[in-house]
Amino acid sequence: MKNTESSTLSRAQAEERARYLAEFMMPERFDALCRALDSRTDYMTVMTENMFHPQNASAIVRHCEAFGIQNIHTVENLCPFNPNLNIVRGTDKWIDINRHASTGEALHALKAQGYRIVATTPHRESCTPETFDVGKGRFALVFGTEKQGISDEVIGSADEFLRISMCGLVESLNVSASAAILIYILSQRMRREVADWHLTADRRAQLLYRWCRESVKDADGVLERGGF
Repeated sequence: MKNTESSTLSRAQAEERARYLAEFMMPERFDALCRALDSRTDYMTVMTENMFHPQNASAIVRHCEAFGIQNIHTVENLCPFNPNLNIVRGTDKWIDINRHASTGEALHALKAQGYRIVATTPHRESCTPETFDVGKGRFALVFGTEKQGISDEVIGSADEFLRISMCGLVESLNVSASAAILIYILSQRMRREVADWHLTADRRAQLLYRWCRESVKDADGVLERGGF
């Protein structure tokens, strides 16, 4: 889901191209892209392990886009992360899906970027969305497979565990429902309680340029004719 060409541009180059492409869309559209970027974050992210139901993969994509989470990391050594296009309805264009061949590879990449590994499970006495310390540093919410949940490898590497408190007789929720609850609550708390959750200026410029390219028909041709 990443655009290689845009990532090689400087911030100034990306901003210049985005401003030029903005001339070829309605002002309301460009304003909508800018407003969405104002709420985007890399501070929190999501990791999924071998999610085999397309409906759940699609829901995760829509949840992340709706609540401003820019990155999803997927582990696909047993089955591909394959959202249903009829369900995501184009929302996958606006986020980054980072695919990994193994759980170990994904965990290593996330820790190298400074993320806390936060495993979601109903089977441990751990913090809840209300008590989790969002201000302690960047964090990655890890969701396991639909039946087995998180793997032993995630449990062994997790920095913290997170559960949703239940008042009824059910012990757990569907993974897409759990993801929606956790992503919404924690993203809202993050925006209230964390000072540096916004995208960096460079990251914002690169994404705006990429989104403008997605929004303008024949964007490459338009840029070429404009001398870029």
